Amino acid sequence: MSEILLFNKPYDVLSQFTDGQGRKTLGDYIDKPGFYPAGRLDLDSEGLLLLTDDGQLAHQLSHPRHKQPKTYWVQVEGSATEHECALLRAGVLLKDGKTLPAKIQLIDEPELWLRTNPVRSRQSIPTSWLEITISEGKNRQVRRMTAAVGLPTLRLVRVAIGPWQLQGMQPGDYRLETVHLPQTKPQTRKSNQSRRNPSRKKPKQP
Repeated sequence: MSEILLFNKPYDVLSQFTDGQGRKTLGDYIDKPGFYPAGRLDLDSEGLLLLTDDGQLAHQLSHPRHKQPKTYWVQVEGSATEHECALLRAGVLLKDGKTLPAKIQLIDEPELWLRTNPVRSRQSIPTSWLEITISEGKNRQVRRMTAAVGLPTLRLVRVAIGPWQLQGMQPGDYRLETVHLPQTKPQTRKSNQSRRNPSRKKPKQP
């Protein structure tokens, strides 16, 4: 049984506890010794970040083999259509390879907190909202995906990682949940005796 900490990372906060440049970090919000982030969220992105004090759990959350699907609400510049959504679902070609198929849908503007640094707005250019779920973790992947189909990202909020969700937390809030890790059985090697032929020749009679 382990503990996991769910944190709603505000905009312009680093996903680490220290910084030599005086920027805001997790240490400005979380006072839980021994807890460290399992994964990251960019400085200019908001929303759900997971932390744990259990090494095995951290490995399961961040290792590529156990990648948890991540869901984002994304405000983009321009009028997104089903055409762009279809392109994103199929995967788009980035400099570091083609993205895996993603779950994409157009959504109405969600009810969110006001961001400390407001999103730029231009009356002549509309904006749209997408819900995007990906199961991989290329650097700044969602922003590069939307840009590749002509929809630059203006605001990005992660709302879920696997089964964990923000559930109404405000920026800077966190809560603890208990996680029951599956018990892994130690691997046992078969003895040499079990690999031998059980029938042995009887010694010759003198």
